[in-house]
Amino acid sequence: MTRATAVRAVLAVAVLLVSVYITLTMSPRLGLDLQGGTRIVLQARDTATVEADRETTDRTLEVLRQRIDSLGVSEPTLTRSGEDRIIVELPDVQDPRQAAEVIGRTAQLTFHAVEGEGTDQPEEETPAPESTADPAPDTDPAPDTDPDRLTLPDEQGRLLALGEPRLSGAGVEDATAAFDAQGGAGWTVSLEFRKGAGQDWKKLTGEAACHPAGDDRRRVAIVLDEKVISSPQVDPSVGCRAGLPSGATQITGSFSADEARDLALLIKGGALPVPVEIVEQRTVGPTLGAAAIDASAQAALIGAAATALFITVVYRLFGALAAVALGAYGVISYAALLALGVTLTLPGLAGFVLAIGMAVDANVLVFERAREECADRPTRSLRSALTTGFRKAWSAVADSNATTLIAAGLLFFLGSGPVKGFGVTLAIGVVASMFSALVIARALTEIAANSRFVSDYRGVNGIARPGAVRTWLVRKDPKLFRKSARWLVVSAALVVVAVAGIVVRGVDLGVEFTGGRLVEYSTSRPVDVETARASIAAAGFGDAEVTTAGDGDLSVRTGKLDNDGEHALRAALAEEGGETTKVRDELIGPSLGDELRRNALIALGVAVAVQLAYLAVRFRWTFAVASVVAMVHDVILVVGAFAWLGRPVDGIFLAALLTVIGYSVNDSVVVFDRVRELWGANRRTPLDTIARRAVLQTVPRTVNTGMGALFILAALAVLGGDSLADFALALLIGIVVGTWSSVFTAVPGALALERSAKAPPPPAPGKGKGTPRGKARAARRDPLDNGARV
Repeated sequence: MTRATAVRAVLAVAVLLVSVYITLTMSPRLGLDLQGGTRIVLQARDTATVEADRETTDRTLEVLRQRIDSLGVSEPTLTRSGEDRIIVELPDVQDPRQAAEVIGRTAQLTFHAVEGEGTDQPEEETPAPESTADPAPDTDPAPDTDPDRLTLPDEQGRLLALGEPRLSGAGVEDATAAFDAQGGAGWTVSLEFRKGAGQDWKKLTGEAACHPAGDDRRRVAIVLDEKVISSPQVDPSVGCRAGLPSGATQITGSFSADEARDLALLIKGGALPVPVEIVEQRTVGPTLGAAAIDASAQAALIGAAATALFITVVYRLFGALAAVALGAYGVISYAALLALGVTLTLPGLAGFVLAIGMAVDANVLVFERAREECADRPTRSLRSALTTGFRKAWSAVADSNATTLIAAGLLFFLGSGPVKGFGVTLAIGVVASMFSALVIARALTEIAANSRFVSDYRGVNGIARPGAVRTWLVRKDPKLFRKSARWLVVSAALVVVAVAGIVVRGVDLGVEFTGGRLVEYSTSRPVDVETARASIAAAGFGDAEVTTAGDGDLSVRTGKLDNDGEHALRAALAEEGGETTKVRDELIGPSLGDELRRNALIALGVAVAVQLAYLAVRFRWTFAVASVVAMVHDVILVVGAFAWLGRPVDGIFLAALLTVIGYSVNDSVVVFDRVRELWGANRRTPLDTIARRAVLQTVPRTVNTGMGALFILAALAVLGGDSLADFALALLIGIVVGTWSSVFTAVPGALALERSAKAPPPPAPGKGKGTPRGKARAARRDPLDNGARV
């Protein structure tokens, strides 16, 4: 065993031990569909200047969404009910009372000049006797009755007369809670002002600095919801009219750690456009029944086992070792989800299992490269072929995972709600899959390759002989791109058919996008959720979401529902529950509102643009454009297929579509990586010939990786029940379409663009710009060759 192999083995064991410890000692945070949670109903109230109408309530909902994200609650559901109510559903909240308190605060933050000591103002005052004498010149004027001026107690309870608001929370760019150990102030909240607000802050503190130290008028009052939370004195070192030039300040007030964090997130999230009042708080059951969850878990296990068996059959011993590494990947990524507190939903868990099947991609790339090395030089050692396979597969693995990490990071930082959660899960999956393939799988296969038995018996190790797919392709040698334009015509025709489905049939948007109706019923006999779901589905409401609410009531959330439909729904429940009474009936807005959808589209657009730039730098602009065109082609075909099939496009479909986008780009990157390598080594060979060779050489990888994912998806589609059928169907279509487009859309598109491009072919491997000839030769040397010659 070499030193590098030993280091990888020790690192793999250490990471696995930590992951197992986390898995055994931490409990998962389950989403509303798996465990239920807390439902809070908020009533928006009018103010003197703002009416709590539909538009204002929608803006209030988006501010609340930001607050909930800051609270660390993942995968919440927020919908508008009627014109002025908001329904908030929070999964697995540790302290519902604290969450409700933070959510419901208006958080109107203002900054005031202190005009002096305040006085109590009785409601009725006895008029003073009339006097004809003029008041003394130094007598204070009568109290100002301006409503913008307040008299509030400071932190010690002394009344302060405050001037009108000079600055609001809208001028705060960022707010962070921190512990001030050096200054002894304890927990504080630091505010960073925007450019214009920073000038207002400088002017406010400059005016206060004109008063002597110790004077109340040298203080600045920071008021949250008409309560003074801090009223610091301006430091004596600040001169009159000079002000604090930094544009930042620190709020102190004997806060606890939780109070400081809550205050920071309230200020950062922004004030509510209108105040809200909690009118109801109750627990709700899971949206999926135990039978559906059990069926989905069984389907996931069967699919994962089928994938492991497939990879073992194809690559024999090394495939079995790769399956062990995939199991380790599952443990590591699951532990990372627990450690980061990610809320697990059923689609998220299904995507997690699917990632296990797709994580085999890096192993397949390495093994296929090693097979090529063994076929080119049959006499070389197994260890040498394996090491070369890892080295040559590195660029494709790095580039495909880099593009995915770029997308995941941008979805997290620019998106919100479920899009942000998908970015976290995607990033964890990418990092864990690379670790399992390049560290765990490599350590296991290198240890096995050192065995004489494994090296001598070529039928055992699985890479010493070419696979059946590669052998068939070499024998047939199809001329795929002799007329490459015809493939573009076929792809264009498929796009036309998909667009026709979108135009003619329309896209059936789910309740998350369109809103619908929320109805709650009370039955005279107890009815479990599974029975209620079956009855409602039999009545023609298969897409309705049924949960328990409060003490045995049934809550039904569905799309557009007229009164006749509601009567049919109630009658279906009455067959099982006896007398059925409607206790709530409200129209609800979309949980994926306009702003969330806009943020998701912006995040996706920026991610595509950054991926385009990355691929243009790493490859060629023609390859980058062709990859993005293939990705758009895949998205249109998947949406068009759902339009023709009449399947709903909802939040689960959105998660599947984002997965398809990542899969499509990965496939194209692998093909273009081989094109770049072959073209650099054969600069005089026509590009269409290079492209044909690259595609034929990467087809075994594409087929084996796709089969690994298809086993899991087929199990989820057939055995997972209705809850995962659409998710699996979207991904099944996406993987088939993505495999097609990476070969028959991306490559012909790049060939068409290259005919008008004037850039020279890429440099040969190891002979890039500025690479000395000797170093290039050393780079091509066999890793086990010490350079000695006889």
